[in-house]
Amino acid sequence: MSLVRLNIKGISYSQTQNGAYALILNEVDGDRKLPIVIGAFEAQSIAIALEKEISPPRPLTHDLFKNFADRFDIVVKQVIIHKLVDGVFYSSLICERDKIEEIIDARTSDAIALALRFQAPIFTYKNILDKAGIYLKVNPKKEDEDEESQDSILMDELVANELEVNEPRENFKGKTIEELQTLLEEAVTNEDYEKAAHIRDEISKRE
Repeated sequence: MSLVRLNIKGISYSQTQNGAYALILNEVDGDRKLPIVIGAFEAQSIAIALEKEISPPRPLTHDLFKNFADRFDIVVKQVIIHKLVDGVFYSSLICERDKIEEIIDARTSDAIALALRFQAPIFTYKNILDKAGIYLKVNPKKEDEDEESQDSILMDELVANELEVNEPRENFKGKTIEELQTLLEEAVTNEDYEKAAHIRDEISKRE
C-alpha cells in the first residue's frame, strides 16, 4: 500500500461539542482533507507546537517526552496513521536509536503532537484517505484571509483555557446513508469539520 504525506492545515473549534476540536490534515499532493476529532488537551499541545513563539513555563506531557527522547538519543523519524476502525484512527511512531528502528503504537493526536516537536513527517495509507478523506470547496482568497484569524483563535482559545470534553450532542444512528451523505455535504459547506468527521465515521461504520 502506498503512503500519502499529510501536513497540518489547522484546528477547527467544535460547533457542536464543548471542548472538542477537529484537527485538519491536508493531503500534500492533493485536495483532500482528513479531519480527526481530538480533545482539548491534545489540541492545546498541537497549537503550542505550531506557534513557535509560545513556550509554556513548564513542559507539557509531549514536551517531556521530547526532552526524555533527546536525553537518550531517540528520534521520531515519522508518524504513520495506519488504520481506521469504527471511526477511530490508529497511528504508529517510527523511532530510531543507535540505527535501530522501533515502531511504537500511539493515539493519533499524541503522535501528531510529537511529530511537530521532532519535525517528523506525517503519513497515512492511500486506502485510509480514500475512505475518510473529504474534499472541501474553499475560496482560495477567503482561505488566505482567514488563516491569520484562525491562528489567533487557536492561541486565544487553546493555550490558557481548561475545557471539558463532552459526548457529541447529535446522534446519527437513526439516519439513512442517503441522509448522512446530505448532512455530510452540508457540514462541509458550512466548514463544520468536527461534525463532518462524526458523520463520515458513522458512514464508515456501515460500509
